[in-house]
Amino acid sequence: MATTFDISPEKRAGQLHYYYRQLFVTPQPVLRRNAGLSGKTAIVTGSNSGIGLEIAGQLVDLGCSVILAVRDESRGEKARQELNSTRNIPPDIVQVWKLDISSYDSISTFISRVKGLENLDIAILNAGVYKFTESFSSTGYEESVQINYLSNILLMILLLPIIKEKRIGSAPGQICLVSSDAAAWSKFEERSSSHLLSAFTTKMANWNMADRYATSKLLGQLFITELAKHVPPSVVTLTAANPGFCNGSGLGREFHGIIYLIVMIQFFFLSRTCAVGARTIVHAVSSFGEQAHGQYIEDAKIQPMPPIIYKPEGLRLAKQLYEETLDELSFAGLRDIINQVSKTK
Repeated sequence: MATTFDISPEKRAGQLHYYYRQLFVTPQPVLRRNAGLSGKTAIVTGSNSGIGLEIAGQLVDLGCSVILAVRDESRGEKARQELNSTRNIPPDIVQVWKLDISSYDSISTFISRVKGLENLDIAILNAGVYKFTESFSSTGYEESVQINYLSNILLMILLLPIIKEKRIGSAPGQICLVSSDAAAWSKFEERSSSHLLSAFTTKMANWNMADRYATSKLLGQLFITELAKHVPPSVVTLTAANPGFCNGSGLGREFHGIIYLIVMIQFFFLSRTCAVGARTIVHAVSSFGEQAHGQYIEDAKIQPMPPIIYKPEGLRLAKQLYEETLDELSFAGLRDIINQVSKTK
């Protein structure tokens, strides 16, 4: 991580800077003449509404074909029709494919279909959840950790060799994990566990939905910093990117009661639109090149990740999490995939 930032990780992680970003910083849109995306193909998960749909629309505007990877195909079809109705594009520019990110079987089926594509250049992993109450997936992990972290990492690595093989030209492919500035606010009390992932298979003594969401996003950033050391940026550039707090993102769809009221007030005073938030994600896959590899993009700039990531403890945790995650997902042969991709110059 030799990147030089114009702000310290500690200052960027502060609440005051968060308010400043939300209220006074507006990332500019990516212009078609600067993007170089014409003729390319992108996958956007969780794209039937909100930020995902806005990302897809902006990619289409830049000349990209887009696959809407969605859990509900009927809602995905409505989203496709919305994109087509607002743009003069051929009907096959936007496709709808089934993907339930919470299911390993669904991910496997999706990947089998992706292998049949003629080309694939970009994957934006936007699907995620913010759990209001604590619940656990069929794999035994708390759901936000399962979906926001484990399932997305599985999909990310399975896509690596496909993008490497099917990208257009010599420019690197792009995989962007949609993240959050909340990662910097995670208490990450599980970091002292001898086995990190196991800590997320037991109930919290006192459920804290905000901290669990933040931790699930921090795990993704930690993993990407380590994975980027094994994947050549000339093949696939890996980034984590934050759209900011966006009204219409569906972030609070599970909330109710006083928490829902508080979040609605925050949306009113602090939020940006999904269209503005999506710009940073599009910048992440079009504006930076190899310098963004393993980095965090916020407000269309390469910015510091949470302070812990740059400390000796964070370096240790990233390596530990990387090894544990590859062990947990060993059924998919991820180590072999990474080794294969890492040998490519």
